[in-house]
Amino acid sequence: MHEWDPSYFQILVIDDEKNICRTIKMVLEGEGYRVLTATNGDVGLDLVQSEVIDLVLLDLFLPGGPDGHSVLREIKRIDPDVEVIMISGHGKIEDAVQAVKQGAYSFIEKPLERELLLMSVEQSLEKRWLVRQMRSLEHERSEQYQMVGNTPSMQAIFRQIERVAPTDGWVLITGESGTGKELVARGIHEHSKRAGRPFVKVNCAAIPEELIESELFGHERGAFTGAVRTRQGEFERAHTGTIFLDEIGDMSPHAQAKVLRVLNSGEFSRVGGDRTLHVDVRVIAATNRDLEEDIRNERFREDLYFRLNVIPIEIPPLRERRDDIPLLLETFLNHYAQNYGYQLQTITPNAMKHLLQYAFPGNVRELKNLAERLAILGGPTIDVEDLPSHLQEKRAVIDIKSMGNRTLREVREEVERSYILLKLKENEWNISRTSDVLGIERTNLHKKMKSYNIQRPGSA
Repeated sequence: MHEWDPSYFQILVIDDEKNICRTIKMVLEGEGYRVLTATNGDVGLDLVQSEVIDLVLLDLFLPGGPDGHSVLREIKRIDPDVEVIMISGHGKIEDAVQAVKQGAYSFIEKPLERELLLMSVEQSLEKRWLVRQMRSLEHERSEQYQMVGNTPSMQAIFRQIERVAPTDGWVLITGESGTGKELVARGIHEHSKRAGRPFVKVNCAAIPEELIESELFGHERGAFTGAVRTRQGEFERAHTGTIFLDEIGDMSPHAQAKVLRVLNSGEFSRVGGDRTLHVDVRVIAATNRDLEEDIRNERFREDLYFRLNVIPIEIPPLRERRDDIPLLLETFLNHYAQNYGYQLQTITPNAMKHLLQYAFPGNVRELKNLAERLAILGGPTIDVEDLPSHLQEKRAVIDIKSMGNRTLREVREEVERSYILLKLKENEWNISRTSDVLGIERTNLHKKMKSYNIQRPGSA
């Protein structure tokens, strides 16, 4: 017996007879499904491209445009995972066989019997549900290698994930860039009762201010110049699942107000629309900023902070859990060796000593990038000379005494600024290449350069 909520699925009915569309829509909505209708193949295909469709009930004979077989082939080209049930009032065995060969789940004849229709719909969606669950488990296994750590701080985070995941509690994850905030969010989602349902990541720092509403809440066709078709927003896509608001601290005050209203009510309207939509989502947010300081400086809404900060999880930087470096490096090297077909590598104690003394301002992401480089360029045994030049130099070793009486934040900022400047110079001030090396988004690098007043020589 399935465990999913019918409202999780959206069904599209394509039939040239309006009465048929109306009847099927009424029957399916009565069971809790969300239903869209189209009276020709072209409109139906537009909906498949613009909406998240789980199942299509497709009439075989569609006058005045592409027939059912053509529409079926195009649907499978757009999204092979969409289930399709063919329907016809005068179909033949050959038509049914051809449709199944083209990827249709089943073929039912008109006049449609209510019980047969509902049984076919449920069985096809059961298949889609199982496929999603299987992919979710595969995704979890593929990323689990990164969620490793034996230090007490990481073991405490693993215990938090185990306790928090089964609930619907909202979580605010804090930590520096590259510490693994998204992995923690995915871990919570994939060990929750919403596993197998959508996990939608929104990079709040990467969305331009003028597009934030459209991205989050969607828009109707014609809502603005360029809105050629209706588009679902990220909240709508995340319905019954989890929405991950990454870099929430970089969201503008205007966008914060919009998001707060949705979080409080669960309701919103698409841009250019007047229909109120309701979503059931679990919210996980993450930031590398000090939100409490941003609140004091009126850069972040206090009410939004308290709404999100139900369960706080703070991820320590890699320099504060150095004992995890050997385990992480071994895990990454083994992963890349398997992926690239290389032999397993070992690292000398001297090379490991250099790594343990390094600050890793890019955190686990920087270590992972380093592991890939070593896997590709290094030999069977990795020694000091195989490490990047900045890791071979003595200045890579942290001299605590030279830090004086500066605060922890001042030390962290000095290390980060110096390292960013070093990487920019090494990469000839190429922003894209430097951001890849640092393991951060280009937008994030630009913000850090502005914050630290780092300018390319000769620039205004």
